[in-house]
Amino acid sequence: MSKKLVILGAGESGAGTAILAKQKGYDVFVSDMGVIKQKYKDILDRHNIEWEEGQHTAERILAADEVVKSPGIPDSAPLVKQLIAQNTPILAELEFAQRYSKGKYICITGSNGKTTTTSLIYYIMQQAGKDVALAGNIGKSFAMEVAENDHEWYVLEISSFQLDNMFDFKADIAVLMNITPDHLDRYDFEMQNYADSKMRIIQNQTQDDIFVYWKQDEYIDKELEKRRAGYAPQPTPSSKPVHGGCPRECSFCDADFEKLNLEFSQMGQHNKRNALAAYFATRNAGVSEDVIRECLQNFPGVEHRLERVGEKHGVLYINDSKATNVDACYVAMQAMERPTVLIVGGKDKGNDYSTLVDIVREKCRALVFLGADNTKLQEAFGNIGLPIADTHSMAECLEACTQFAQPGDAVLLSPCCASFDLFRNMEDRGEQFKTIVRGM
Repeated sequence: MSKKLVILGAGESGAGTAILAKQKGYDVFVSDMGVIKQKYKDILDRHNIEWEEGQHTAERILAADEVVKSPGIPDSAPLVKQLIAQNTPILAELEFAQRYSKGKYICITGSNGKTTTTSLIYYIMQQAGKDVALAGNIGKSFAMEVAENDHEWYVLEISSFQLDNMFDFKADIAVLMNITPDHLDRYDFEMQNYADSKMRIIQNQTQDDIFVYWKQDEYIDKELEKRRAGYAPQPTPSSKPVHGGCPRECSFCDADFEKLNLEFSQMGQHNKRNALAAYFATRNAGVSEDVIRECLQNFPGVEHRLERVGEKHGVLYINDSKATNVDACYVAMQAMERPTVLIVGGKDKGNDYSTLVDIVREKCRALVFLGADNTKLQEAFGNIGLPIADTHSMAECLEACTQFAQPGDAVLLSPCCASFDLFRNMEDRGEQFKTIVRGM
């Protein structure tokens, strides 16, 4: 009799998991509380996979042998609580897909820098002629890649939400960029819970595996020390036992960029760290020094991450819509070499804006708030002596920016916040910014 697999959420991850599971002989049912995009309905229908939208049929879901849930669904969701109470295994898509892949994995996580580093590693591996796929939070879902054509190498961007429901998964090369406050609303506003989640990137690693990390991070070394002593926390209630890791450690410091005489196409100190992480990850994957150095110089960059949109009337417009937390905005501000009109705002995730006040005073000409409710931003920045505009649409926001900006300035969209109050997602926010700027 076929094992019953229920998939909660029918986005890229859920659809890919459904196809792989069907291929492997599971009895598959997909359930989404929202509306499923037409392209995913078509995919599921083509593979004769049952699905429902706008509801969760509890009786069917609670009868599953295993559940793969979308990373966006928290463990506090009522149905998930019921599954946990009856000890139904709840997995991440990456955990499920790895069962059926013979590949090796370079896995990247961190509060900031994930997407640039992941894209750069993938670019280097491609240029080196490796049989490699890009998956996880970017590209196709890992499960879909495995279902269609298993590869020798996978470069996977992995969020803390994905790590929370991975137990037997193991990275051959794990990369942890940094741990800074983010998504604390999902982790009971406890930084330790979030740090524990990020450190799961090394779970199950052995001395045959590599852990690349930034040595100057505030948290990583302390968390590593605990794990060397056998500490293996379980930050999510749906966890089954998690085994800590004991990988070979490959740490790097900012000074290594100059010591190695590296050159990178992207601006900012944080991007030098991204380049170092990619350098050490790909060296450990067997890529030659010459190929890596050439790729660092030629890398075209990542959309929505310090993306130069264009110069209008002497003002440079930069799209950093991917900056959805305070630290990402801070490193973007560090990279700015012109007086800056900074756009911040959106759906607050428990942010502490106080760490931005000094650098905003130092580098900003003005602030433009862009959100449905900018009260918290007014409280944080209202008394620092800079001109401020309060706006509630991208058009209104950029109109305010043109009033403040002078020739030689930059306008930087680096919002600190999630986008879901006014936009479909951070890509939509960035695209609206670019469309209006290009039409100026």
